[in-house]
Amino acid sequence: IVSTRQWYIRNGGRDDELRTALLKRGAELSWHPPFMGARYADWIRGLAGDWLVSRQRYFGVPIPVWYPVDDAGEPRYADPLLPDESALPVDPSTDVPPGYTEEQRGRPGGFVADPDILDTWATSSLTPQIAGGWVDDEDLFARVFPMDLRPQAHDIIRTWLFSTVVRAQLEQGQLPWRHAAISGFIYDPDRKKMSKSKGNAVTPESALEKYGTDGFRYWAAHGRLGVDATYDDAMMRVGRRLAIKVLNASKFVLGLPGGEADGAPVTEPLDRAMLAWLADVVDDATAALEDYDHTGAIQRIEDAFWAFCDDHVELVKARAYGERGAGAQASAHAALRPALAVFLRLLAPFLPYVTEEVWSWWRDGSVHRAAWPSGDELRALAGPADPSLVPLAGAAVTAVRRAKSAAKLSMRADVAALRVTAAADALEALGQVLPDVQAAGRVARVETTEADVPEPAYEVDLT
Repeated sequence: IVSTRQWYIRNGGRDDELRTALLKRGAELSWHPPFMGARYADWIRGLAGDWLVSRQRYFGVPIPVWYPVDDAGEPRYADPLLPDESALPVDPSTDVPPGYTEEQRGRPGGFVADPDILDTWATSSLTPQIAGGWVDDEDLFARVFPMDLRPQAHDIIRTWLFSTVVRAQLEQGQLPWRHAAISGFIYDPDRKKMSKSKGNAVTPESALEKYGTDGFRYWAAHGRLGVDATYDDAMMRVGRRLAIKVLNASKFVLGLPGGEADGAPVTEPLDRAMLAWLADVVDDATAALEDYDHTGAIQRIEDAFWAFCDDHVELVKARAYGERGAGAQASAHAALRPALAVFLRLLAPFLPYVTEEVWSWWRDGSVHRAAWPSGDELRALAGPADPSLVPLAGAAVTAVRRAKSAAKLSMRADVAALRVTAAADALEALGQVLPDVQAAGRVARVETTEADVPEPAYEVDLT
């Protein structure tokens, strides 16, 4: 064991007052997920020494210090020569301390440079300050520091995250950011952590070519904070399928005859209900994103989009083609197009390319610069509406489809009767959307029976 001189930064390991301050900063930080804050606190409580920041390597940020050399040619380490702050950055291996000349380097009565460099975490711990223009742009720094979010994995809470908090505490006396989003590792299909050293890491090029950028991003968006994720081709296929559905559904909605005119009133109960239902989707997705729960947001949006495509679009298709008159057709268009615009904006953070493409078909500018949708705006467009009509109508048409599939019939096959058994209030609500259900399912007649049941029951007569 060879003892050598090293540089340290105080980190609370030998300073109770600093330890308390750093624990307080951790409590002030909003952790996503919250339980990750315990790892930070446990690390601080377990510290027994200061932070060693000098390294004996060649590449790195040099420690800007020199030492005077006595007449015997020995460095006087107790009397370091420090540059003025205004002179930084300094490389002591090429720069000369004040009052000396280059000819005195390494000579008795002269000076020598500190040979060490700074630890990686000692330099990267200043990334918020450097990115914010700390010493170069006071106005910018005042506006952006502390920053909003640090995204990182859980394995470097004790290093990068902690060291950044230490530096901000010592330099500014505050947190460097308000939120920390902590992700997990990526595992291969055999549940082994992906790493270059193990040789099981996958570069994204092949996946991008096979599933598209949106499909790959869709898989990444399902990586929940605080949870390890598995590299999953099946999830990418789902993402590609969703992107294709966005294209196809958009082509259908935008290609409907008579849908170009804007400003028509939304009059049909199911159209009003869909807009009110979509307003709830917007509220839920917005709340999830504001809480840094991107996974919860995409799940809510995706489920709603499939329901919109598979149920609502099919339910109103006949009306949208004008089979029930001009007024009913205009109502369908007046609801479909705003709904599509909302879904494109909701999906844009997760499927940025396909949503940008569709947006360019009928809107100016970029979807990524468009305003985030508002639930209140949709409710104002919907007027008085009952969003529960959407799942009610969807369940009815699904029952018809299921019966046709079981009988191996085409979805365009005629249905003799749809018998519904439900409570009085459900039957009354269902009555508002029965014309759309009958048109979508090609149902000749609907028979209803009132009964005290928790959920409506459906019987389909195909004869």
